[in-house]
Amino acid sequence: MSTTGHEAAANAPNAGEYILHHLGNLNSSGHPQNTMVDFSIINYDTLFFSVVLGAVGLLLMWLAARRATSGVPGRVQAALEILVEMVDYQAKAIVPNENSRRFVAPLGLTAFIWVFLMNAMDFLPVDLLPLLWQKLSGNPHAYLRVVPTADLNGAFGLSFGVLLVSLFYSVKTKGIGGWMHELISAPFGNHPLLYIPNAAMQIVEFTAKTVSHGMRLFGNMYAGELLFLLIALMGMASPSMEPVGGSLLWLGHLVTGTLWALFHIFIVVLQAFIFMMLTLVYIGLAHSNH
Repeated sequence: MSTTGHEAAANAPNAGEYILHHLGNLNSSGHPQNTMVDFSIINYDTLFFSVVLGAVGLLLMWLAARRATSGVPGRVQAALEILVEMVDYQAKAIVPNENSRRFVAPLGLTAFIWVFLMNAMDFLPVDLLPLLWQKLSGNPHAYLRVVPTADLNGAFGLSFGVLLVSLFYSVKTKGIGGWMHELISAPFGNHPLLYIPNAAMQIVEFTAKTVSHGMRLFGNMYAGELLFLLIALMGMASPSMEPVGGSLLWLGHLVTGTLWALFHIFIVVLQAFIFMMLTLVYIGLAHSNH
């Protein structure tokens, strides 16, 4: 290896630094934030990709609806019709109020497509957009994360939105008085001595559902993102090894990357489906009485 090569190797980040850099967000603090929830900091990359992918999802659905025909459907129309029927069937089984379903079913469909698109950002090469951003920004150390659902802030933002919708329908169906009465009378009973324990249990229930809803999505996508980074390190390390060992490592990188990407397709779809189903379940529970 030449002197220049030795200097480049010495200045190159090690495996831990590489992973930590890729797990850092471009945010308002100017410092990387990996998995911490900090409401005083705005993760610009999570916000940007969430909004852009949400707009892309709406555009795709609008284009499919605009080009829909009453005759033999094309592949895109057929796939979207299957998806719409699936979500509508689940909404009818979970949400008892027909008027509510007129909004909740499209909401479930939107949640599925939006989360799917955000999850699918994991299929992009891990260095593609971060390196492009570093060149555009002129900062070789700039941070950028492209999977919004692998950011705990983004996942909690989605689950908190579902909580707000659930509370809205709970108040709408029961009235503000009925909802407040349920808040202090369930699950232990309507007795003045039980008002505080009941309210505490209800708050714990709301918190647990919201946290588990976001953590389930975040945990799976964060693990997938981390595995893609580890697989990428195999390919990056291969040039520094002996020809035979380096070739085997590069081949391992190629095989494991392909296998994990194929398996990750299932994870991406499954997590979008689970998030959509839990959204319908939580809103459906808001219509029921304890």
